[in-house]
Amino acid sequence: MATTKEHYWKYSLIALILLLGILITVKLWTFVNGLLGAFTLFVLLRRQMIHLTEKARMKKQLAATLILLEAATCIIVPVYFIFWILLGKVQGINIDIPGLSETVRHFDELVREKLGYTLLSAENIQTATNYISKGIQIIISQISGLIVTTAVIIFLLYFMLVEHREIESYIYELLPFNEKNKKNVANEIYRLVRSNAIGIPLLAVIQGIIAYVGYVIFGVPNAFLMAFLTCFVSIVPLVGTGIVWVPVAVYMALTGNWMSAIGLSAFCLIILINIDNLIRFLLQKYMADTHPLITVFGVILGISVFGFWGIIFGPLLLSLFFLLISILKKEYLDERSTAAG
Repeated sequence: MATTKEHYWKYSLIALILLLGILITVKLWTFVNGLLGAFTLFVLLRRQMIHLTEKARMKKQLAATLILLEAATCIIVPVYFIFWILLGKVQGINIDIPGLSETVRHFDELVREKLGYTLLSAENIQTATNYISKGIQIIISQISGLIVTTAVIIFLLYFMLVEHREIESYIYELLPFNEKNKKNVANEIYRLVRSNAIGIPLLAVIQGIIAYVGYVIFGVPNAFLMAFLTCFVSIVPLVGTGIVWVPVAVYMALTGNWMSAIGLSAFCLIILINIDNLIRFLLQKYMADTHPLITVFGVILGISVFGFWGIIFGPLLLSLFFLLISILKKEYLDERSTAAG
């Protein structure tokens, strides 16, 4: 039986671990996106590492280096070509400044006549300028943060791959569950990370392609650029693709192209949004049977906590939360109810 001194040692050790853990987490939170990104890629690539090292008998360092090169090639090369194409599209845009200014002034006059509100007041222009300035600062900050995050991902992923067996065994032993529940938790983590890491980009690409078809049909200017933006914003919960196609439809209506604006709106409301829900449902059922509410609220939670990587790890947090409640119920509450009965 444990003595008072042993209890003191035990709880003092737990308190020190928690204190140092909180301190380390707070001070290194800047690098959390790099850690999440490295873990996501590790989940996707670990099977290759196991095959190369345990079946092909390749040295761990060489196998990890080859996998890193593969990941860099599969990610960087497509991104380079996409931005190269987009750069050409942006350079080819011929903006009619006088015509656009006249449209804006006309819209301002309509609002002033109907609502008695001046959109282009000095105060509103100053506010818009401030928001644009802050937006540029955020973009610059995000670009510098992306460089740091990429370096952290490469560094962590290499060591995760080289020492994957040791890391997994160590964490597995620390899980506070019995053997069955340890396997359930580990499988849930790997399953959800893999399904979200593959399913979300796949869904975004499909939505971008469908949006591109609609933009071409209804004569949206720079359809490819708008489709790319639609693909990118489709990951935003609740509003999603509406961030792009609604302003585009409004712009077309303001420029007098009412029929195309109505047609585009109908296409997006009837086809794009419903296709989004259908494909999302099929992907969830095929890759991970996750309730849609967990996905939606998980993404909202994850983005607020982790930023971009919250798209993957937000739903994971919610799913693990409910899984832990289920374990608590089965292992302790149901067991005690049965014993009492």
